Amino acid sequence: MPPAPRRFLLLQGPISPFFSEVAAGLRALGHAAHRINLCLGDKLFWRGPGAMDYRGRAEDWPAFVGAFLDRHAISDMVLLGEQRPLHRAAIAEARGRGVAVAVTDFGYLRPDWVVLERDGMGAESRFPRDPAAIRALAARCPEPDFAPRHADDFAAQARWDMGYHLASLAPWPFRHYRRFLLHHPVPAYLGTGWRLLRRAAETRRDAALVAALRGGGAPLFLFAMQMETDYSIRAYSRFPDNDTAIAETVASFARAAPADAQLLVKLHPLDPGLKRWRSRIGRIAAAAGVAPRVHALAGALPADEAIGACRGVVTVNSTLGLRAIQLGRATRVLGQAIYDVPGLIWRGEADAFWTEGPPPDAALAADFTRAIAACLHVRGVFYARPGLDAAVAGAVRRLHLGALNEPLPEAPS
Repeated sequence: MPPAPRRFLLLQGPISPFFSEVAAGLRALGHAAHRINLCLGDKLFWRGPGAMDYRGRAEDWPAFVGAFLDRHAISDMVLLGEQRPLHRAAIAEARGRGVAVAVTDFGYLRPDWVVLERDGMGAESRFPRDPAAIRALAARCPEPDFAPRHADDFAAQARWDMGYHLASLAPWPFRHYRRFLLHHPVPAYLGTGWRLLRRAAETRRDAALVAALRGGGAPLFLFAMQMETDYSIRAYSRFPDNDTAIAETVASFARAAPADAQLLVKLHPLDPGLKRWRSRIGRIAAAAGVAPRVHALAGALPADEAIGACRGVVTVNSTLGLRAIQLGRATRVLGQAIYDVPGLIWRGEADAFWTEGPPPDAALAADFTRAIAACLHVRGVFYARPGLDAAVAGAVRRLHLGALNEPLPEAPS
């Protein structure tokens, strides 16, 4: 018997046709799909019926969205970025009415996986943190195929991102809209463009540096930076910025790491470079007395290459930490992460990590990966076909069946 028709509300999603096409897929299966545009960028990426604009003030939004949920008898709300201020308010209104919330984003797994998870990601995730529960869940899940299936298109992502955020700077018609980004988009795009122009040269420099350090035989460790505008740091950690997390890590490294150990600090590949990180990291290392042993990487060096060179990885809560676990590297998490599980990460004293941090439990890491692949993800990408088509089809199927945070049933033959 097919699932009963439901009524979906889609708020801000990926900056791509993804949400518009998911809505079309849900309507084709007999569901209703509504949309509230919060800025001009939202309007640019919506096609089809069921949309209206909210042009009011932030303080009036909770009452507006609550009334919308009631008027349209919404059963499910779908969004990206559960910590965006307007989304937080909408989720509070939804939960008060028993409306199910689904959150999407780039996958915890990379490169061609998309998350669709109940209630939230990271610290908000309902995925179990108990090893026994993870093993039991994994036993119900199929073995994942990690061979890449879909390539994304960075050029399309950049064009669509710029179109969205630059359009949303317009004072009309959403004159009360306040962007959720930390940085003004214009200098951020200029900085990112400059970094991309230098990427090939910086990647060669970083590869040579890592090769030389590995050749010296000293133990290497990696600190993986994240985008400061990312709510993974802003909402799910105690750090106001990357500087603070780096300073804390470098101070611990200076106190307790082996005297010949080296620390690599890897920038996020899309960091806009508005902070001069190489100089900042140098000053932090000099203040801790370890300047010759701390090295900044520009960020474009492939993650597996950087992780593979190192004995251990420290991060706030980057998905690179999960990749380190998959590759068998000791991992320490400074914030809140879905993979903060006994047996996967270091939970001892911070200073002891450098000498005592063990590799993760390989069997538990395999079970964890198997379970999140089957329960929290669909295959696909946001910015290029046919991967976008696959992501849409997978998301529609999960939402249609209500199969969030559980394995999908086998597709009918």
